[in-house]
Amino acid sequence: MSMNRYRRALLGSALSGAAGLSMPALVRAGNGAARVVVVGGGFGGATAARYLRRLAPQLQVTLVEPAQRFYTCPFSNLYLAGLRSWESIGHGYDELRAAGVEVVHARAEDVDAGARRLRLDGGQTLTWDRLVLSPGVDMRWNALEGYDQAAAELAPHAWKAGAQTLLLRRQMQAMKDGGTFVMVIPDNPFRCPPGPYERAAMVAHYFKQHKPRSKILLLDAKENFSKKALFLQGWKALYGDMIEWLGVSRDGQAVRVDARRREVETVFGALHQADVLNVIPPQKAGLIAERAGVTDASGWAPVKGENFESTQVPGIHVLGDASFAGPMPKSGFAANNQGKMAAVAIAAELSGQTVPAASYANTCYSLIGPGYGISVAGIYKAEQGRLIDVPGTVGISPMEGDAAFRAAEARYGAAWYAAISEEIWGR
Repeated sequence: MSMNRYRRALLGSALSGAAGLSMPALVRAGNGAARVVVVGGGFGGATAARYLRRLAPQLQVTLVEPAQRFYTCPFSNLYLAGLRSWESIGHGYDELRAAGVEVVHARAEDVDAGARRLRLDGGQTLTWDRLVLSPGVDMRWNALEGYDQAAAELAPHAWKAGAQTLLLRRQMQAMKDGGTFVMVIPDNPFRCPPGPYERAAMVAHYFKQHKPRSKILLLDAKENFSKKALFLQGWKALYGDMIEWLGVSRDGQAVRVDARRREVETVFGALHQADVLNVIPPQKAGLIAERAGVTDASGWAPVKGENFESTQVPGIHVLGDASFAGPMPKSGFAANNQGKMAAVAIAAELSGQTVPAASYANTCYSLIGPGYGISVAGIYKAEQGRLIDVPGTVGISPMEGDAAFRAAEARYGAAWYAAISEEIWGR
């Protein structure tokens, strides 16, 4: 089976449950239409809100998101490379409103699960029959010595698309030719496992065009990472020796950062000096998940594989990067897929219907250079409340792929982003 046909099969399997659900009349006993409140307007939350309205028009759906315009982490690395404009990765909420979703631009501050109330930063309180949390990630400040919120203004993480991404781009532009870009990469789990390695390639592309004598040093707390062999092959083919990766066995694990000096110390005492320092710190679920009581000691929210309902607090579903979903990675594709499946489950449960069996898919594209893409795909199922890999369904770009294949992968990645953006937020 070709990689493209394989991806279509994965997506078809993942959405089969949604196709079988009728349009239910969702009614809360004696009190009119049921209400679902969704926190977070990214890949998971906005998808859930849209599909809840599509599956059950009678349902009241409120989306709570502080940003008027949402900028995606997927494809933000291409902005750093100069291959995308900033506004090309920004999305508004007008089409969600047109679809019948009430959009409230506010920050969710606290959850009273017993009373089923959500308090917003302006003092407003929303009641809910089901609550969907998709708040993304927060940084674990000071988990890496010396790296706190103030340090991020000097050594940006740029792991939430926005001001940090713009800052990192400005620092790259200001760096001298012949300078060193140092990236600190955390241990798993974190948002977008292949993201740091795509970023290294995109920074290298920018340097190759504008600062060809520069170097990129990756200090990694792991020995292996997503699509490692493909990344190493692509870096070498396009950028020669510009990128150097040090895994944990080569003393790549950072233990201390001095953002003002742009200095990184590793486990065995090596000091690395950067001209631009990009620190991606350890992460956890967004704060509202913690306040809702759905996170555990890991900092993430464990969920039921069938419907992404919290294993700790009934009636609350947790999607996307904030959730702990076993082998399913923290990616935009995964969050979008989870949003659909959660919407199917919530609509069925609130109407007293049988919840269709859920199947989940993920495909992750990475760009190494213009016309050079790689990918990995997988499908997952729920078994005894947990998500597991479906045996034999992991697909990865072949190492021997020729130039035409790599170019096709790059096109597929761009087409995926255009299609998923339109599906979630509209044109």
